[in-house]
Amino acid sequence: MIDLTPPRDTLDPIEVASRDEIEALQLERLKWSLAHAYENVPFYRAKFDAAGVHPDDLKSLKDLAKFPFTVKSDLRDNYPFGLFAVPRERISRLHASSGTTGKPTVVGYTAKDIDTWATVVARSIRASGGKPGDIIHVAYGYGLFTGGLGAHYGAEKLGCTVVPVSGGMTERQVTLIEDFRPSVIMVTPSYMLSILDQYRAAGLDPAQSPLKVGIFGAEPWTNAMRQEIEQAFNMHAVDIYGLSEVIGPGVANECVETKDGLHIWEDHFYPEIINPETGEPVEDGEMGELVFTTLTKEGMPIIRYRTRDLTRLLPGTARSMRRMEKVTGRSDDMIILRGVNVFPTQIEEQLLKCKGLAPHFQIELTREGRMDALTVHCEHMGEAGSAGASAKELAHHIKSVVGITARIEVHEPEGVARSQGKAQRVVDNRPKG
Repeated sequence: MIDLTPPRDTLDPIEVASRDEIEALQLERLKWSLAHAYENVPFYRAKFDAAGVHPDDLKSLKDLAKFPFTVKSDLRDNYPFGLFAVPRERISRLHASSGTTGKPTVVGYTAKDIDTWATVVARSIRASGGKPGDIIHVAYGYGLFTGGLGAHYGAEKLGCTVVPVSGGMTERQVTLIEDFRPSVIMVTPSYMLSILDQYRAAGLDPAQSPLKVGIFGAEPWTNAMRQEIEQAFNMHAVDIYGLSEVIGPGVANECVETKDGLHIWEDHFYPEIINPETGEPVEDGEMGELVFTTLTKEGMPIIRYRTRDLTRLLPGTARSMRRMEKVTGRSDDMIILRGVNVFPTQIEEQLLKCKGLAPHFQIELTREGRMDALTVHCEHMGEAGSAGASAKELAHHIKSVVGITARIEVHEPEGVARSQGKAQRVVDNRPKG
């Protein structure tokens, strides 16, 4: 793979500023954001008053811990526009979640917010090794989902040529990659595996594709998956992080020169790690739940939003801004099976050790009598005769590393449902109640 480290003089000055400069800017912007939320959003005024805190109580960054959390149900309870801090007429764009678990969560952006969003995504693409003039193939979904348009505006802001393909029609994706010759693709990692399958099905060598960088987000993925994609395509695979409640993709991104965790763009988003059980902040370096406060959002500021993503904060390396480790799972995605905490990424890591199995999988939870059971549905690589041995190998890895007994069902190729967006890794078929 070629060296795509961006030249130092192309970076925003704040990316390489001193920690003192970064923290001074954060404190200034945090004071503004708290006051903006308190003065213009009745929800936050009531929440702060109930907790006995006022924006003027923030004298240092550590004082943020005095303020109450915001959780996803708060967004649903204020559906659709109750958390906006500006008149609705000043909102330039609306995005929303799918609402599959209740009312959608709606977010609104002013024109300045859209520009800020484009700026942090452009910065993310540049950190990934992209540069002005590159062709970028955007295979994230467009529409109310923030992925497609977030990537699109950021790529244009950087000065790139955008191919707005969106998700689906995998055969066409491969055709356009081969014909248009993009050097960068932005897509979910699980769908990138589907694109890899299509390359092979078409008799094409993925290592000869024009792709030099893949920017993957919207779901947890492992370093083992990174290695598989990088080796197959002879490309760099880097992680991008974001969530619509905070802004969308572009909250944090790996730097291509180090690939050692995601640098958080701390001039726009203030991170904390808390103990998910107690809600108390923990020190940098300790594992816990990621919490974000927006520092510059006008339309819908978010104060201490509990992401449910589990990670830890680390010092900066390629940039001065702190890094977050790759997300290991979510506090609300965690499977507790007979007293053992299990994350889908742990199953994926073991699956990728098995040479006879494809990387596609789905976890099914069932109940047998009074006991919960876990089945891993996966696919063989085209040699059905080896399925039994592969199933035993995977079951052994899961038992020895994860610590649970799993049933393995090996299907024919294409036997596990494919995702054209964010993969549904866990299907819970246990009786309700």
